[in-house]
Order: sequence, then structure tokens, then C-alpha cells
Amino acid sequence: MIPRLDPGTRVLAKGRILVGGSPRRVLHLDRAQADEVARWRAGRPVSGSHRALARLLVEAGLLRPEPEAGGPRDAEVTVVVPVHGRVRELAACLAGLRGLEVIVVDDGSPDEEAVSKVASDAGATYVRRDTQGGPAAARNTGLAAVTTPYVAFVDSDCVLEPGWLDRLLPHFAAQEVAAVAPRIVSHDAGGGWLSRYEAARSALDMGDTAAVVRPDGPVPYVPTAALVVRRAAAGAGFDERLALGEDVDFVWRLAASGWQVRYEPGARVAHRHRIRLGTWLARRVQYGTAVAALDRRYPGAIPALDASAWSALAWAVAVCAPGRAARVGLAAACVAAHAARLARELPGEPARAAVLAGADTLTAGRLAGASVTQVWWPLALPAAIAVPRLRLPLVAALTLPALAEWVERRPPLDPVRYVAAHVLDDVVGAVGLWKGMLRERTFRPLSPRLRRIRSGGPSWP
Repeated sequence: MIPRLDPGTRVLAKGRILVGGSPRRVLHLDRAQADEVARWRAGRPVSGSHRALARLLVEAGLLRPEPEAGGPRDAEVTVVVPVHGRVRELAACLAGLRGLEVIVVDDGSPDEEAVSKVASDAGATYVRRDTQGGPAAARNTGLAAVTTPYVAFVDSDCVLEPGWLDRLLPHFAAQEVAAVAPRIVSHDAGGGWLSRYEAARSALDMGDTAAVVRPDGPVPYVPTAALVVRRAAAGAGFDERLALGEDVDFVWRLAASGWQVRYEPGARVAHRHRIRLGTWLARRVQYGTAVAALDRRYPGAIPALDASAWSALAWAVAVCAPGRAARVGLAAACVAAHAARLARELPGEPARAAVLAGADTLTAGRLAGASVTQVWWPLALPAAIAVPRLRLPLVAALTLPALAEWVERRPPLDPVRYVAAHVLDDVVGAVGLWKGMLRERTFRPLSPRLRRIRSGGPSWP
């Protein structure tokens, strides 16, 4: 493997300090480690004695997870397709799986004969569940029938192109890798405004940056609309007690067991999104209800805000402190304190520390604004009604993150409708979040995670 540093990683102090990752870390290297990183930057492969360093940097987000030479062949993969109804979608899905071993799990579809015929026509093995048990149960039924070393879970509303496995399987040459997910993109982005919005900001699309999947990382989860898994790592499979969020739970259990889960956006699988407004809104509420149940299992893994403590404090005083001069002065003091703390970790780089502190503050503001619409608006709205000074910050929190996202992505949708859909998406998701919290009797997902700078040598936990 020839490693590549993540584009956000900065190399300082003649190679002895690396700054980057998500959340940001400051890594101090000894001379041998710095020399090895310099070799990687020159295009040379990992030497045997430094594989542990490479793995640590990959998991920290400082190094891109790269596929390696080798990996399994297509013949070593069985594809499991769970389905309930959706006969036409199933036929289109199976057309993209020809040449692979496929098991279709019929999860209690009302028209058993139609589903069975589509599976038979495609050369797939058909397995029937007489009682509908949901996606987790259907996938587990298929998993139990798999005899190959690898299993690919593919939802019936996915559309696959030839070669979709080619960028995924080489990752399994690394023995620590348990699962690899492709990027999920929209199958049809040419319809109405909701279709175009989904193409730009689907909850299933995790972006264009390769990463290791972990709760506090840039890619905190991957959906199982398409996911390739090492059979030996899958164990008993998905938790059938979870009606939603079973895919997130599955991936996080793999990570907690010491396995590595990777996201490979170079591989793309198209998905037929729900684009009828009523169905779309109901689905967004359902997604939100899953958060509290997952937080019960992984306390603190889904915070309302994940940001630098000093940066978050700067925004808090900028909004809440009495008097304009006090707000500006206290916020500037918080940013300066953050820069001073970074400067101690980056000797001889005060300007770099100041730039990083400013970037952290801007990021924290954007994340806090998003958190208001996605989590806190049931509290923020009555506060803004009672305190006029909070009304403008609330309007900014509702609209500016969405507008900034539109400027960054330039989706095929005008900014007014994009921002409106974005706000509606977040607000409805928050309804589901609060519904789930009340059902689970926990309000922990409202809590922020405020971070200090993580620094040290390459042996940190």
C-alpha cells in the first residue's frame, strides 16, 4: 500500500508534527516515524515495521484509507437482497448483480409468487420469510445461508452498474478491515425539487471523502443500502430488536470489537430515494426517532454539537453576553485562548495556531447553527420569542448553514428552495429526535461534546 495523507493534514516542524483528522489532533513523531511519513509522501509503500503507525493515522483521519493489492474475488462474495414487495425495483436491482451469487430474502411480501419469479429469472436463490420481520431480520436470514467468505448486503431499491465491487474488495487485503461501504447516490436527480434536493443532500450519501467509519469521525456511520462485510466479522449479524438504526448499530459494534470499517466513495451505488413529500417527511421523522435508542447503547456517541470547547464558548458569549462590547471582547478572548493553547502544541508556529483557532471557531459556528435546527429548536424558538435579542441569531442559525452548504455544493436547485428544503429536513428530523427521546426517556442527545486539543505521540488510545 502506498499511503496518502488526507488533504486536511498539515506537516509541520520538518515533518515531526502532523496536524489534522476529525476531531483535530496534534501528533508528535520521533525521527524514524517522521522519516517513514516522508517516504510515504514521496510515493513509497509502508515498510513492515511501520504498519501500526499507518493504521493509527488512518483511524485518526490523518491518512486516507487506501485499497491494497489483492483482496477477494467476486466469486468469494454472496449478495443478500432483502425485499418486501417492490417487484419492479427488485428486478432492476438483480439485473446489476448478474454473474454474482445472490440470495433474495422475501420478507413476507404479499405477492410471494411474483417475487419468487423475479428471483428465479435472475438466477438468484429465493428464501421466504412468512412473517415480515424488518430489514435486520431479513438480512440475518440471508446471512445464515451464506457460505462464502464475504457477504454484500444490497437493498432492493438500489441500481448497480457493472464493476461496482471493484473498488471495494481490494480493501479486504488489509486483515483489520471488516466492512467497506460505497457512496450511495441518487438514481434519478432529474425530477422535481425534492428529487434534486435528495440528490444533493441525501441522508444516505456520506460525501466524497474516504474515511474510517467511527462515531466521532467525519463519516460517523454508513447505511447498509450497500455494504460488503467479511463473513468472519459479521457474527450473528444485525440486532432484530431495532426497527431503525440497525445498520448504524451493526457498524459501531464492528468498530467497538477492534475491526475497521471503511467508506470508499470511489465506488458508487445508485438508490431510488423516496421523493413523495408525505413519504419523505415520515421517513425523516423515523430517522430522528432512532437517535435516542442508539444513544442508549452508545452513550454520548451522538452529541448535539461536537466542537472545540473554546470555539463553542466564543459563540456562546457572542450570543448571550450582555452588551455588544462585552460580547465582542469575550468572544475574541476565547479565540485567543484557543490559539495560545494550540501554539503550545505547535512550537515556532504561532501564525498557524492562530489560523487553526480561527478555522475552529468558524466550524463551531456552523455546527452550532446546524444543531439549532436539527436538535435544539424546540427550546430555541420559545427563548427567541421571549428575548427579542435572540431572534436574529435564531434566524441566522436556521438559514446560514443551509445557505453556506448551497454555496459550497452548488446543487441543481435554486438557493431559496434548497434552503427551505434544508430547514424543513432538519426541523422534521428534530421532531423525530424529540419523539424518540420521550419514548426512551432520555435527553442525553441534547448534550454537546466540547473537546480539548488531542496531542501526543503515536501511541494514544
